[in-house]
Amino acid sequence: MIDLHAHILPGIDDGPPDIAGSMDFARAAAAQGTTVLAATPHLRNDYPLVDVYRLGDWCADLTARLPVDLNLEVVPASEVDLMWAQDATDEELRLASFGQRGTDLLLETPYGLIPDNFEELLFNVSVRGYRVLLAHPERNQTFQRDPERLKRIADRGVLIQITLPSVLARDKSSRSRKLAFDLVREGIAHNLASDSHSSGRFRPPLLRAAARAFDEFAPSYAQWMVTEAPAAILAGAPMPRPPRVDAPKNKRGLRLPGFGR
Repeated sequence: MIDLHAHILPGIDDGPPDIAGSMDFARAAAAQGTTVLAATPHLRNDYPLVDVYRLGDWCADLTARLPVDLNLEVVPASEVDLMWAQDATDEELRLASFGQRGTDLLLETPYGLIPDNFEELLFNVSVRGYRVLLAHPERNQTFQRDPERLKRIADRGVLIQITLPSVLARDKSSRSRKLAFDLVREGIAHNLASDSHSSGRFRPPLLRAAARAFDEFAPSYAQWMVTEAPAAILAGAPMPRPPRVDAPKNKRGLRLPGFGR
């Protein structure tokens, strides 16, 4: 499996405080079957220790420290603040992109209300040659209240990433969980990632467990979101066609229409 959203680098944002924590994190991810993990520290003003020019070296150093039998590679990327991206140079955007290839960017969905010009800001990044992967939009109240707006954004070519905290929420009535599951049911979600911050209680990298949450109606689709789809994003390649999502059944055992794409 490939995890495209993880805060594994030590001591620079809200991930592990030190290299020992990063090593524990890596072991926990590998135990889930993750073989490639994108280090995505926050690129925004409240995390001044994140240096986009050092990301590649940090990831290479961490990978070199990992035991070979973990079979885990850490690749550079970032969770990019949308306003940071507006002012970033071409070189800074490239260094923030997945694998520093200059093709795909993980942009952080704001936690507050989505501004009216949000789509325009996304477009400003896209026209600079990037395919955008939108991180955890299911957590945002604006999209929870108006999921059609998020669907229109996806229809314009923005990729949608849902994350483990929503999928594995203890509260089954959670609005973020409901939106995440609805996005999968309708074939709109493109990627499932952990958004992990530690090996312990604070968002451990339980990617396999998150994928299994969809076993009842979309097991193949969930696997696609953690294998083929993220592989294409890392390679800057066209997105592969996803498996069809099975429609849920009604009380008579008949499948309901209108699910999957």
